[in-house]
Amino acid sequence: MNAASTIFVTVFSLMVIALLVSWLMRQSLFDITAIEVQGDLQHNSPANLRANVSPRLAGNFFMMDLTRTRAAFEAIPWVRKAVVQREFPNRLKVSLQEHQPVAFWGTAGEARLINSFGEVFEVNQGDVESEDLPVLSGPLAQAGLILATYRSLLPLFVQFDAVLEQLELTSQANWRARLDSGAVIDLGNGSTEEVIARTARFIATLGQVSSRYGRELESADLRYSSGYAIKLRGVTTGATTKKEAKKATR
Repeated sequence: MNAASTIFVTVFSLMVIALLVSWLMRQSLFDITAIEVQGDLQHNSPANLRANVSPRLAGNFFMMDLTRTRAAFEAIPWVRKAVVQREFPNRLKVSLQEHQPVAFWGTAGEARLINSFGEVFEVNQGDVESEDLPVLSGPLAQAGLILATYRSLLPLFVQFDAVLEQLELTSQANWRARLDSGAVIDLGNGSTEEVIARTARFIATLGQVSSRYGRELESADLRYSSGYAIKLRGVTTGATTKKEAKKATR
């Protein structure tokens, strides 16, 4: 009997404590009254963030789902990552990391950009300020690879005194580049290493070919196994012969 009484009293006490705690947790004292926002705030002000997120918040200090709250902040344009913390008794502290755009994704002027992590994100059309960014395109799942390939190719074209403005990975897995001069270059397919090696050989010999005619490059096709075909402005050429290809790749 004593043991049963002890168990009953213990269970009853725990129930009372649980009810009391549940009652306390629902008191207005713990309603969220302030949200402190810090971190990257170049494209969003703290007031704008709070205005957009507050209607989507549910629960007080104890009951709020931090995962859903974080997702609400990350749904705002330009926000890449949010870290949300509670501050007793009724505050939230939010640290933000914004996307750092390095290129347009798709077509220049669209509201899609790609950040330094190779992630594609959307922003409001009027927020796109850097019109001089390069343009990358291809399968969305390959965005990181396309950015990495662009970064590897960029210094090669600088040696040719040219700027790589566009890089595309086509649906046939071929790489296509466009320079600031308007020249279009089919880089062929293969791994990034293969494309870089092929491009480096092309650039190493292009100066000799273009200087021979005194013309600028209009287009080039590097998809040949033993050389490349080029078209110079004002000069029409066909695919290089085997003999010419060997000279071009030396």
